[in-house]
Amino acid sequence: MLQPEIFNEVPLFELLDADERNVLAQQVSSKTFKKGQVIFKAGQPGGLAYVIQKGMVHVSIKDANNETVVVDIADEGGLVGMSSLLAEENHQTTAVAMEDTTAIEIDRNDIIALLKAKPMAGLDMLTIVEKHLRAAHELMRTRVTRNLNEEIEEQETFGQKMADVVARFGGSWTFVILFGLVLVTYVFINDMLQHPWDPYPFILLNLFLSMLAAIQAPVIMMSQNRQDAKDRLRSELDYRVNLKAELEVEDILQRVGKIEELLSEVLPNADESD
Repeated sequence: MLQPEIFNEVPLFELLDADERNVLAQQVSSKTFKKGQVIFKAGQPGGLAYVIQKGMVHVSIKDANNETVVVDIADEGGLVGMSSLLAEENHQTTAVAMEDTTAIEIDRNDIIALLKAKPMAGLDMLTIVEKHLRAAHELMRTRVTRNLNEEIEEQETFGQKMADVVARFGGSWTFVILFGLVLVTYVFINDMLQHPWDPYPFILLNLFLSMLAAIQAPVIMMSQNRQDAKDRLRSELDYRVNLKAELEVEDILQRVGKIEELLSEVLPNADESD
């Protein structure tokens, strides 16, 4: 029999009292996984869930582009596979041990035994699920993600920084006003001098303007290309955050529904026995 205290750090079971944890500890068993070992794959029957005692597990899913998206990193006290267990459906995610991992294996009968012995434990579990649902809503509201601008700035080369500076300055009113003043001054001086260095029609000025445009245009295009790359990364990160939030909400709603079904099955039997 496992020690009931191991459930103290498991969010789903943290509100259970000592007797309820003792009942659950009598039902479950411990299992070990080697580093890199697949605990379960997407599409496999979802009959088991695991509480991580020691180690780390990555839970991932394939997105529409067939890219792997990590939706959860479960370490000590983490819980994986519970939604598939409660829903009695195939796993939608893949769990892989990232290091040697020890976990508590829980099946549906373990949860049913707990609810039969301690029906009120279901209400405690529902309370924790509701907290997870609120946390998922908060994730969607705040759209928490890494600071993309800071990460890109850390990887910028000197040339890329200069391109951004030139693009910002060249697209500002400061540049327009200063450049206009320079042109007016240039034309005025050459018009007033008896022997101007660039008389009308200011061929030398046209040469300088052509050279400036030839240099400025590709520099601005470089900056625009980098901005497009930033926008694509932002879109990808937004998609990943939304996907993770959607999966978490779906997971939590499935847990709520199945726990309610289990309670509806157990509570009438408890009333009849009374």
